[in-house]
Amino acid sequence: MKLIPAIDLKGGKCVRLLKGDFDKTTEYSNDPVEVARRFSTLDVQDLHIVDLDGARSGEQHNRAIVQAIAAETGLDIQLGGGIRDRTTVSNWLKSGVSRCVIGSMAITEVATVTGWLREFGPDRLVLALDVNLRDDGTPMLTTHGWTEDARLSLWECIDAYSGAGVKHVLCTDVSRDGAMAGPNIELYVEILGRYPDLQLQASGGVRNIGDLQQLRSHRIPAAISGKALLDGEITTAEVASFRQSA
Repeated sequence: MKLIPAIDLKGGKCVRLLKGDFDKTTEYSNDPVEVARRFSTLDVQDLHIVDLDGARSGEQHNRAIVQAIAAETGLDIQLGGGIRDRTTVSNWLKSGVSRCVIGSMAITEVATVTGWLREFGPDRLVLALDVNLRDDGTPMLTTHGWTEDARLSLWECIDAYSGAGVKHVLCTDVSRDGAMAGPNIELYVEILGRYPDLQLQASGGVRNIGDLQQLRSHRIPAAISGKALLDGEITTAEVASFRQSA
C-alpha cells in the first residue's frame, strides 16, 4: 500500500483545515518546500498537494511553491485546487506535476472530465470524491469545498466514468477529515468490492501507524495522511518499518 503525505497550501503556508472549514485552520509552517523536503526523506514516492487558495478562487496562487516542490523533492506530485479547465491541466502536467486532482468538476462536468481522461490518460488524473454518509449508509457526494450537496451518490458518479477508463479515485469521508477519528474502513472496502480495479486513495481520519496497517490489511491501494505526519503521530521510523514490512 502506498502512503501519500499531504500538504495543504494557504497564503503561501502549509496548513491543515478541520473538516474543510477555512475558519478552522492550523498553520504548520511558512516554508512548505521544507515540509515537502522532509516528507521526501520518508520511504514514499508520492506527495498530495492541495492549493486551498486555488480551490476558492480558481486561480493558481501558489504556483511557484508547487513548482519548487516538484523540482526539489523528486516525488510524484498530485495537485488539486482550482484546476477547472483543460489549459490548466495541460500546463501543470508539463510543469512537473504527475497527476492533476479534479474535485467538484468530476461531479458537475462529467463529459468535460471524461474528455480529459481520454486526452491525457487515466494515469494523469485523480477524481477527488468527497462524501457524507446518509443514515442508510449511502455515500452521498458533496462539492465546492464540502458546502453543497451534489444529490448524487458515489456509486452513480463512478459508474458515469465506467467507459472512460478512470483509474485513480481519492475518496474522503468528510466527517473524518482532519478530525483524527480513524479512516472509514467499511466505506473503502465497499468501494473496492464494487470497483476492484480502482487505484483507490483513502483520505481522512488516519491517526497513527495502526490505521495504515489496518488499511493495508484490507488491501486498500493507497492512503493519504496529512495531520498525523505533521503532528508526529506517525514517525519516520514507523513509516520505514511499515514500508519494510509490506
